[in-house]
Amino acid sequence: MPIERIPPAWRMPEGVNVSLWEYLHTPRLAVEEDAYFAGHPLFEADMRILDGRLDIPGRLIDLGCGSGRHALRFAGRGFDVTAVDLSRPMLEIVQRKAEDLGVELQAVRANLCRLACFPDATFDVALSMFSTLGMIRGKAARRRAMHEAARILRPGGRLAIHVHNLWLNLRDPQGRSWLISQLIDTLRGRSELGDRRMTYRGIPGMEVHLYRWGELRRELRLAGFRIDEVIPLEDVSYREIERPWLMPSIRAGGWIVFARKA
Repeated sequence: MPIERIPPAWRMPEGVNVSLWEYLHTPRLAVEEDAYFAGHPLFEADMRILDGRLDIPGRLIDLGCGSGRHALRFAGRGFDVTAVDLSRPMLEIVQRKAEDLGVELQAVRANLCRLACFPDATFDVALSMFSTLGMIRGKAARRRAMHEAARILRPGGRLAIHVHNLWLNLRDPQGRSWLISQLIDTLRGRSELGDRRMTYRGIPGMEVHLYRWGELRRELRLAGFRIDEVIPLEDVSYREIERPWLMPSIRAGGWIVFARKA
């Protein structure tokens, strides 16, 4: 299947740049997704954490579902699942796996910044895992996605979200050098603090936004969420950090946060 033609900048979906477009529309990445991440410690950690806290079936939306690892599992547990992604190849994999497993879910192609296809207060639970929010390009687009997640949740509905911590880069010389250059570029107005560029799975120029704890907390509050639980994770093993009361905003490699729509 050929990659869809890259649209001009004025037609690019909100929160998407050229590299992310290529990532979303490369069939190879969808086919290889499960094998590429097999045994990834974050996948093991977030599965354990979610399963331990989301135990009452309801209407669940997986925002940025990828190849469906959470969507399929929760559908198998009796949840009414809607799997959302902007990648058509990923959704085709999800639908094929659902048929093979004999589970029912709804697969919807949509931009997480624009979820008008869903009415207000539709879902009981929303997932945004594996730094999906951080892959959205631009602060305004990420904020819009957070507000959309709040809009489609019922009052009291729960959001589970994972992001990476900007300050994990303090741990190695290369990371510290990048942080210094980032601070300089931010002061000069060339970039947003926390946007890290890399070659990811063969796609050059991919970016992920790394959050500071205060930034994430503020964005959740502005979207209308109240934080229920914060789980700071190590950046290699992705176990919960020891002594989480000791400077977690610096020591954590990232966080899984459970928040509730006020």
